[in-house]
Amino acid sequence: MSDIFSRIEHSRTADEVVQQIESLILEGVLRTGDRLPGERELARQFDVSRPILRDALKALEARGLLTTKAGGGTHVADVIGQLFTKPVTDLISTNRKAVTDYLEYRREVEAVAAEYAARRATPEDLALLDRIMARMDEAHRTGDFDDEAEIDVEFHHAVCECAHNIILLHTLRSCYRLLSEGVFQNRLLVFGVPGAREALLEQHRSIHNAIRAGDPIAARKAAMDHISYVERSMAEAERSGDWQRVSRLRLRQRSDAGDIASTRKRS
Repeated sequence: MSDIFSRIEHSRTADEVVQQIESLILEGVLRTGDRLPGERELARQFDVSRPILRDALKALEARGLLTTKAGGGTHVADVIGQLFTKPVTDLISTNRKAVTDYLEYRREVEAVAAEYAARRATPEDLALLDRIMARMDEAHRTGDFDDEAEIDVEFHHAVCECAHNIILLHTLRSCYRLLSEGVFQNRLLVFGVPGAREALLEQHRSIHNAIRAGDPIAARKAAMDHISYVERSMAEAERSGDWQRVSRLRLRQRSDAGDIASTRKRS
């Protein structure tokens, strides 16, 4: 991890270290699972004594923001996903209406995120988006569905970060957790819809271009159009899958019936 921590300028107390790390977690610089530098290096970056640093880390661990594993260092705790507890996640995964509601929510909230991103993205934000878009192009070229789906989520994470709104950041991260944990198993079916991979790539490129151009109206529309397309494609994929299931059953039933009729004729 590069030097993201700043030297404590004044009294060099544990409280100041705590506040800086809390801010980095809240603003999404430090993310769930990120490992902090070792104690010596971290104390050097903060320019505080190791006893002060230990007090700060203990306080953050007591608040549930950090976790320490024996021999594994100190990591940012899982502070995302608490909006959807395990029982609620289980209910969502088995409820068809929840998928529709999920996409409806994402369409509206991601439109706001994309609009803010177009207004607020810094040169560093745009550099990160450029990098993710290049990886998305490469995944599309190689035809790796799983990789494309993973980068898809990463792209939307980055757009939300570009919006520079803490509440948007954490609520959308919680929503994307449902995707990364496979709650909506049928999302990969979208990639099987004819022309979907190309359409999705162009939609992501439209969002990216609008943000890069600083056009909030175009960014909002591109984000909404993207989720509307995903919604239609998921419905089409489900219908197509159901048609195939019924067709296979018909074929099996009529093949079995034909076998029985042939047997009767021979006997």
